[in-house]
Amino acid sequence: MERRDFLKTGSMAGLGAGLTILNFPVFGKNAPSNKLVLGVMGVNSRGNWLAQCAAKLPGAEIGYVCDVEDGAIAKGLKAIAGAQDRKPEVIKDIRKLLERKDFDALIVATPDHWHAPAAIMATAAGKHVYVEKPCAHNPGEGEILLAAAKKHNRLVQMGNQRRSWPNLQQAVKEVKEQNVLGKVYYGRGWYVNNREPIGIGKKIPVPATLDWDLWQGPAPRRDYLDNIVHYNWHWRWNWGTSETCNNATHELDCLRWFMDVEFPTKVTSAGGRYAYPKDDWETPDTQTLNFEFEGNKAIAWEGRSCSPFNLEGSGRGFTLFGENGSLYNSGGDSYKLIDTKGKVIKEVKQAANPNQSVTNTVSPAGEFYDAVHINNFLESIRGNAKLNSEINVGFRSTLLCLLGNIAQRTGRILHTDPSNGHILNDKEAMKMWEREYEKGWTPKA
Repeated sequence: MERRDFLKTGSMAGLGAGLTILNFPVFGKNAPSNKLVLGVMGVNSRGNWLAQCAAKLPGAEIGYVCDVEDGAIAKGLKAIAGAQDRKPEVIKDIRKLLERKDFDALIVATPDHWHAPAAIMATAAGKHVYVEKPCAHNPGEGEILLAAAKKHNRLVQMGNQRRSWPNLQQAVKEVKEQNVLGKVYYGRGWYVNNREPIGIGKKIPVPATLDWDLWQGPAPRRDYLDNIVHYNWHWRWNWGTSETCNNATHELDCLRWFMDVEFPTKVTSAGGRYAYPKDDWETPDTQTLNFEFEGNKAIAWEGRSCSPFNLEGSGRGFTLFGENGSLYNSGGDSYKLIDTKGKVIKEVKQAANPNQSVTNTVSPAGEFYDAVHINNFLESIRGNAKLNSEINVGFRSTLLCLLGNIAQRTGRILHTDPSNGHILNDKEAMKMWEREYEKGWTPKA
């Protein structure tokens, strides 16, 4: 069954166990009591996709598009036009958009340096927020976002959508409630890709189609180069957060979730820009992270941005190791339980979009699996559900990635407070807990 048919019928047939988490309004998409009007900030790629998914959900409508590049705006409007009748209004400056009172929530899918500042501003303006991962560019602004959500009593959900995937929810119950693996003491995640070098950027005039000053927003100003927009900002520390926050967030979040761990006690990182060392790529393209937790538990993650050889048969995924066996996930909404002798004792396959590429940069699992997470956000606003990844959960998983970045950039082993993740006895490393902001853009709760 395709997602569109599912939305029409509400039936669970053919989609597998656990999909009763979708609780759609019964009075139709346009019932005034059900409709939520959304703004979307950043519609070139991921935000474009999320806008389409949200617009197709009953009771949701995209009222505003916020972007600073004309090509992205045109692309976003075209995509949304196929999902709803209303044409969204375009407002380029997020500050102007947040002055509007006629929308309920903001989806933030900008470059990473905008995630927390935009979400913080939105909560202060009375909006609920769906913010893409990572929820912060640095730990300090993540803590400000937590405080802002609490202060303004707004719902904030992070886009770690696996928390809403039905088979993974089922697997968590088996591991944590039914204790199928016994004590789980180690988890391992990975991500691989085949990204090309980005070259040496040339300083050129800013294209007339781009507001470069507003694109940079809270980040300290840098010259415009021809190899930054739209994607390669990921690999520059001023705006991006490395492959860790770009992709490790998902697997580390799942491992935290399954293993029931919060903040680490020790963080180490090894790696660097190894594959193509003579370009503008600043963050590691090859990296291994290790985290230790109280209770004799540990997590590892390996990332290779520029070498596509799969690990354990998949481009991304995670494995849990327990005293009674292991659980293997190949990146999608599926899993295998394996006993201590290596025998597969249970296998649950992804029900929708089974052939979707798990390393797809826009949507690793497909429309249905993004829609269930957005729908959880909308139904929580309506009071019919609880967030599957409220911001406290999202931030703790993001923090693992950010701590890994700090360990990498300082070249140090980090010892951290298991109550809040703060770095202990290392003032130099702790300086990276926060960042400098462009004057007038420092976020405040």
